Amino acid sequence: MENETFNLSLRRFLKEVGISSQQEIERVVREHKLAGQGTLKVRMVLTADGTDLRHEVRGNIDLGS
Repeated sequence: MENETFNLSLRRFLKEVGISSQQEIERVVREHKLAGQGTLKVRMVLTADGTDLRHEVRGNIDLGS
């Protein structure tokens, strides 16, 4: 049961990260009029207070042409 609680909590957190990140990227693209401007380089850094966790993901988002 403990493992199930952890998994549900983790999935809830990751869903929130995904949704809020998408919203923020869409906002920046809209406000800075970046649509059709090539590629947006992005980076996400995950840390956890009280641990040595530091996970970084880099990528490119195609803004269309």
